[in-house]
This record gives sequence, structure tokens and C-alpha cells, in this order.
Amino acid sequence: MKKKFLKPCWTFVSSAIGSLTNPNKLAKRFLSEKRIKISSLTISKYLAYFEEAYVLYCAKRYDVKGARYFSTPVKYYFADVGLRNARLNFRQVEETHIMENIIYNDLRRRGYNVDVGVVEHEVNKDGSRKKIQLEVDFVVNKGHIRYYIQSALSVADEEKKEQETASLKKIGDSFKKIIVVKDKIVPRHDNTGILYIGLEQFLLQETSSDLDIL
Repeated sequence: MKKKFLKPCWTFVSSAIGSLTNPNKLAKRFLSEKRIKISSLTISKYLAYFEEAYVLYCAKRYDVKGARYFSTPVKYYFADVGLRNARLNFRQVEETHIMENIIYNDLRRRGYNVDVGVVEHEVNKDGSRKKIQLEVDFVVNKGHIRYYIQSALSVADEEKKEQETASLKKIGDSFKKIIVVKDKIVPRHDNTGILYIGLEQFLLQETSSDLDIL
């Protein structure tokens, strides 16, 4: 494993937590930013090494309605957010992606399988029907239990609330749907049954079953 490839790869993945990416996209960054030509296959191997070392987790995209996985792109999360921040010299500490990473790690701690959800549906645009994809941050499974979870700093205004709930409303099944916000709030359900809960209270739920009683 060559250090001239390893360090930039580690940096690129560090800056991409919570964002969709793949080896081809990272290879283009190598070429454009470092003037280094590297194959996507080599990058795939490096990413696999990071996963095997338990410093990086890969979350695949799952088609909720079609019940199938997409092979690419995927999202990566760090087992230790501090290591990620240190690699970037604490330059990119976006609250949105850091919070998402923390929630992902906590769900794994509770023993869940965690995927990135995709909800496809048709819309009318310019007189024709077009398929679009909406994202659910996390599709969470353990045995017969399933949750759909969105991570959002805030849903204080209607536009943001609509943005965060759009995919959840299109799912159409009866599994619990949760939006975790940064601020400390009193847990509540809206008229569609979606639960809103603050990040601190969510993380203090010690077991998976604690979510069922909310």
C-alpha cells in the first residue's frame, strides 16, 4: 500500500462522510486535485482495508419499495468521528454530517443493520411523468423490527419540515418513522404519525426496545 495513495484517499473519504460516493468519483478527485492517476479498483481495495481495520463503515443504498440494493454509490461513516476530524485538522466539522455519523454509530452500537434508504416515486413534470428518488437517511433493521430515521439539525420552518418528511410520507408502510433533531425537544408525533425527538434523548435510549415505547 503506497503512502502517496493512502493519505489522500483517507483525506478524501474523511471529507465525504454522509455524502454519496464511489471509487470512480474518488479516482477523479485524485486526478483533478493531486494530479495522480489511480484506478477505481485500487481505491476499492484501500476502502476495503479501512473497513477491515474497523475505522470505516460502508452504508449501502436500499430501495425501500423495490426491496433491493443499489451497488453504487454508497455512504461512508467513521467508527470514531474524532479520528476523522483530526485527519482534516478540524477544518470540516459540518454539524449536519457529524450528527448523521453519530446517529449511525449509535444505531450500530444497538445491534441494528443500517442502510441508506431510497424511495422512488413518479411526479408530473412538464406534462410527462418522471421518476425521482427521495432519500431516507437510515433504514434500520433487526429481525422483525424496522425504523426509518431522518437526521436534521432543525425542522423549525415548514419548508425544511416538508423536505425532511417527504420521503417518509412516500414509504406507505406502518413501520415507525423518526426525525432526530439537534435541539432538545419534548418528543412528539405529528398528524401523520412521524416522531420528532431531540438528539440527546435519542442517544440516551439505552436499548433498541426503548424506541418502541416512544
